[in-house]
Amino acid sequence: MIKIIEKYPKLSLLLFVIVMLGFTIDAIPVTIMEARNFISAREMLTDNNWILTTMNGEARYEKPPLPTWITAGFGYVFGITSVLALRWPALLFVALIGILVYVLSKKLELTKSHSLINGFIALTSFYIIGITIEAPWDIYTHGFMLMAIYQLFMMFKTEKTTLIRSLLFVLCLAGSVLSKGPVSLYVLFLPFVIAYGIAFKFKGGILYFLKMFSLLIFGIVLGAWWYLHVRVADPETFTAIAEHETSNWHSYHVRPFYYYWSFFVQSGLWTIPAFISLIYPYLKTRVSNLKAYRFTFFWTIIAVILLSVIPEKKSRYLMPVLIPLAFNTGFYIEYLIREFKNLKDRKETIPVYFQFGLISCIAILFWISGFYLGPLSGIYLARFIVLSIVLAVLGFFIFKHLKAKNIKSTFYLVIVFMLSIGLLGLPLAKMQPQENYKPLSELTSDNITLYTLDGVSPEAIYNYGNKIPRIKTKEGIIIPKEKQFRLLTSTSQPEAIDELAKLYTIEFSATYDLNFSDNDYKSRLVNKLYILTRK
Repeated sequence: MIKIIEKYPKLSLLLFVIVMLGFTIDAIPVTIMEARNFISAREMLTDNNWILTTMNGEARYEKPPLPTWITAGFGYVFGITSVLALRWPALLFVALIGILVYVLSKKLELTKSHSLINGFIALTSFYIIGITIEAPWDIYTHGFMLMAIYQLFMMFKTEKTTLIRSLLFVLCLAGSVLSKGPVSLYVLFLPFVIAYGIAFKFKGGILYFLKMFSLLIFGIVLGAWWYLHVRVADPETFTAIAEHETSNWHSYHVRPFYYYWSFFVQSGLWTIPAFISLIYPYLKTRVSNLKAYRFTFFWTIIAVILLSVIPEKKSRYLMPVLIPLAFNTGFYIEYLIREFKNLKDRKETIPVYFQFGLISCIAILFWISGFYLGPLSGIYLARFIVLSIVLAVLGFFIFKHLKAKNIKSTFYLVIVFMLSIGLLGLPLAKMQPQENYKPLSELTSDNITLYTLDGVSPEAIYNYGNKIPRIKTKEGIIIPKEKQFRLLTSTSQPEAIDELAKLYTIEFSATYDLNFSDNDYKSRLVNKLYILTRK
């Protein structure tokens, strides 16, 4: 089986993502960042707001529109209400990152087997998968940037700026900027350039570097056209949003410089190998290609340093660091595949036994989690039983091959472990919701207009399936024209507002709770519905 996977590496990486998540990822509830993207995509289709993007009918210029355009395209073809369809573009970009890691590894003169390992490590790193839901714009901007970096690497390597590569570099760079501004330029592109200069040294004359710099500027300018257009078309709103976003860099989620120092933990499954791969004095004499290892090591470390100097810090900002870290981790895994049978020093063997032994134990003992999942029945019980059996078998073979010191088979069994969790385990998230769960989509069955008093969460607006205009503004209360309407509110009590109490009979109708589970309860997902009737 491993030989077949290695024979068709790019197809294997693509199919891995599709099988693991392509048919089950809709089991996870829509997140706040996703909801914003999905609402904007919906309003592109319903209101034709393709350039001056909106969310709930209000200007939404915080993020550029390219990911939303792509999402809207999938929504148009497969249905804007299909969460699975709306998440597919992000999944394809995950697969693209895995394939690009493989291709770039090959260009670094690593073996085909080693390069494929790097690709699978990238695809199974925790935050590379998680970012598609938590902050879907990020996977697009870093995916486009990695495509641009590949073209740049080839131009550096050949010392030629061919027309096709130059054009692809400019377009991919522009795509990254048009996905999330200059973020990926700073955290992925700049560290790459610095690390390349350290490891391989820049070659070429002044004219060559002037061409490269011109291509860089052209790509940035091309990607910035949307910002310039919005700045001209709606200057007041754009300026207010830009000032707010800029102020967040030094006043919002401020963390100390060392906040990111545990960044390797974000690789999830590969935490221990990732950490060991960063011990440069240890690994530099053991890797198969020292120059390539030095390059990926500095690419990773410089990216973390650049992120650390920015006051605003969030865990998800580390996602692009996991791309060079996947290369780095692959060097350690490849070393284990070559030499583990010959290792005698317990300092080298114990971390390996712990890493894969822990995964083996988790797989074998997964069935115990059934006691904490609550009552299972029907299809969910059948799925849980199948998953428990599959994981137990995988756990047994992981342990067997680990004991035999066959690290390559152990590695690929871990990859199958991840695939099984996604394909068979993820749908269990759709089990019976908590008893108070009540979706707003129920309200779309009649024609009674729904308003919100002081605003509701993006998840609520997306779940409702249409705009929910707000009636409370800075200037006061806007009185709707309807004699009867519904009013949704998260915190305020409409009966306590004099303007409404004088004009309407206010009747509490129901509480709508979008928290599917009690495990991660969010108060913003709870809203109260009132019916207001003109007196």
